[in-house]
Amino acid sequence: MKSVKIWMMALIAIPLLLASCHSKKPVVNNVKTGAPDSLEQTTFLQKVSGNVASTQFVTSKMKFTVEYGPQQVSLTGNLKMKRDDVIRLQLMAFGFVEAARIEFTRDYVLIMDRINKQYLKAPYAHVSFLRNSGINFYTLQALFWNELFVPGREGVDQAALDRFAASLGDDEVVISLEDGKMNYSWLANQNSGRITMANIAYRDPFKGNTQLNWDYKSFGTLASKSFPNQMDVTLTTPEKEIKLGIKLNYLGTESDWEPRTTVSDKYREVMIDDILRRFMAL
Repeated sequence: MKSVKIWMMALIAIPLLLASCHSKKPVVNNVKTGAPDSLEQTTFLQKVSGNVASTQFVTSKMKFTVEYGPQQVSLTGNLKMKRDDVIRLQLMAFGFVEAARIEFTRDYVLIMDRINKQYLKAPYAHVSFLRNSGINFYTLQALFWNELFVPGREGVDQAALDRFAASLGDDEVVISLEDGKMNYSWLANQNSGRITMANIAYRDPFKGNTQLNWDYKSFGTLASKSFPNQMDVTLTTPEKEIKLGIKLNYLGTESDWEPRTTVSDKYREVMIDDILRRFMAL
């Protein structure tokens, strides 16, 4: 069961370390706009934004790999997503027993340890580093769905697109969004407009840099659009680095599942500080 615990902490680290890249105010308040200076740039950003698969549900079997220092672990699992509603990760032990479940909804994060019968449920607004960073459900959804995002907002409309800057001219276009020490950047193919990498970086000359890098290694087809089916995620702080591999198999659009998990009264609730202490003790 040690490998299951390592996996749980690695996946919990996604929102925790993503949120650790934060300033003391919501990043959307003073975003430096990179308003398109040409029709060509505007057209390209619209192409990138229009690459999203037009399906409400995404389901898939998954293979996880994690590398944390000298430790390397592999587990299988399931991914279930409902557009603008929920992202659910289920981790399996021995290939058939659900060991852990992580559920991101629009309003809260639910983490269930089925082995030890305990759980954490917290609204985004109650977790200060998520709230102050402007990180919410829609940021995580954009990363899984291969989309642009503006932290703290539900989507990217034309007005939001005007906040981005794009350096056209090469095969891989750099798209950027900045706010002080916060830097958001994407790489996108100039011909297809498909995002190949997303990066969130927080630079601090005193405490060191923190960043999350989300690489899209390959794509499948879903609802007549490309959809990422292999992603490498690297979470780096001055003290730690965790590498996650997420490989999706059998992409589908199944809708016959309940989008909310009900926690049994047999489970014991734990606090966010308990989760942080376990993560830092790894």
